[in-house]
Order: sequence, then C-alpha cells, then structure tokens
Amino acid sequence: MSDRNPYLPSPVKIIGLRQETDCEFTLTVAAERAITPGQFFQVSLPRIGEAPISVSNCGPDWIQFTIRAVGRLTNAVQGLRPGDNLFIRGPYGTGFPVDRFRQQRLVIVAGGSGVAPVRPLIDRVVRGELPVKSLDLIVGFKNRSSILFSDDLAAWKEKSRLVLTIDKPEEAWNGETGLVTEHIKKMQFADFDDLQVVVVGPPVMMKFATAEFRLLKVPSERIWVSFERLMSCGLGKCGHCKIDYTYVCVDGPVLNYSHAAGLID
Repeated sequence: MSDRNPYLPSPVKIIGLRQETDCEFTLTVAAERAITPGQFFQVSLPRIGEAPISVSNCGPDWIQFTIRAVGRLTNAVQGLRPGDNLFIRGPYGTGFPVDRFRQQRLVIVAGGSGVAPVRPLIDRVVRGELPVKSLDLIVGFKNRSSILFSDDLAAWKEKSRLVLTIDKPEEAWNGETGLVTEHIKKMQFADFDDLQVVVVGPPVMMKFATAEFRLLKVPSERIWVSFERLMSCGLGKCGHCKIDYTYVCVDGPVLNYSHAAGLID
C-alpha cells in the first residue's frame, strides 16, 4: 500500500498549448498515468485554487485537459506556457466501461464541452484500439465559433457516421443545424442486444437527450451518462459531489442511466 498522501498534487510540465475557441484551450502535460476514458484530475496552482478537469486525451507519457477560462484558476492556467509547471492529482472517478463497448454498436451524443471527456473514447475506436461494430456520433455546439477539436472531427467523420450540428442556422454554415435531440429523433433501432449509448453534456441536454433515447425504447441499462459536478476532494470524503446517496467523484462521473435517471436535474 502506498504511503503517498492522496491529497498531495504532483508538478507536471506543460509541453503543449492550443487555443480551441475564444475562451477554451487545450493543455498537454508530460505525465505517465493509467487512465480510463471519462476519468478526471484535480488541477491546481499554488495559492490560486484547484478544480476538477476531465481528461480530453492521453498517451503513454502525456495527458490533455481542455479547459474553459471562466474563473480565477482557469484564467491563471490559460496564462501558462510550455515549460511551466501545473499541479495535478488523480486520476479519479469511474470512467466509461470500455470493455462493455467492445464489438457493440456504439452511439455517442455529446454537447459543447461534453465532447472533451468522450474524445479519448472516440479516439480509441477510431484508432482501432477498441473494436466496435459501428460508431454513430452526434456532436452539437451552440454556434460555429464554439466548435471544439476541428481536426479530430474531420478524422472521426472518416471512421463513423458523424452528425455535427449547431443550434441555429448561421451565414456560411452548410452543415446540420438544430439541437442534438432533433437528430436523435431521426435514429432507428431494430433491436438493442448489441447497442450501447453514451450521452455527455450540460445537465439539461443530458436530461432531454436520454429522454429521446427512452422514447426510442432504448433500455436504461444500455445508456451511459457523465456528470459535471463540483468535486473537491475526489475521494468521496468531503461530500461536495454527493447527490442523494451517490458520490459522483467515486461512483461516477460516468454512471449507467438505470442509476442516474433520478439524479439528472
């Protein structure tokens, strides 16, 4: 058993920085961790603060975090540059049940920043590391300027049935429009024996997206969601993330809908 203090963060060096949108950016840090897609880290800077950030991609010796600059900590992190140190502890939480998705028909619906935690899962499928029978993606953003991971989306389109949609029509936008729920309604399933559905995004989006899948008769136990929740300790001790009897930082953030249906606001 390790004697390491689980609350003590480790310094990691920033090796890459990419601006995704006006207020969202992706940091790459040098770190070796065993990570399951869907897990998160507590990211911090001394004397500034700490926040839970989902892993938006990872490799043998690097981790990526896609961060929205909306407060003191995230704005300070945005000001860092390659060569600077960031502090992390983790990974924490229960990620996606990757083995259950193997050789299944996989449907992933993600909205806005919810694309970040499913990106490592999608990449495993696209790279052939996670063999599935088919991959359907519905990815939604508020508008054209808020689209994340443009290069990835182009690669995903070659390996999946991808619907990329923005909420409302815009000038010079020739792609799909409408909320993700409108595109879920167009889906048809003859059976559900080898189907797995993942829904990640803002709470209101997850609420209505999962409801659409239930209207299509998709069984609750074949739907998976990931919660965005204020998590402090990451260990189930402080109770910040508790919803009823569920500790999102330990039992989740990825939960089966048969469990999560009563937890979505």
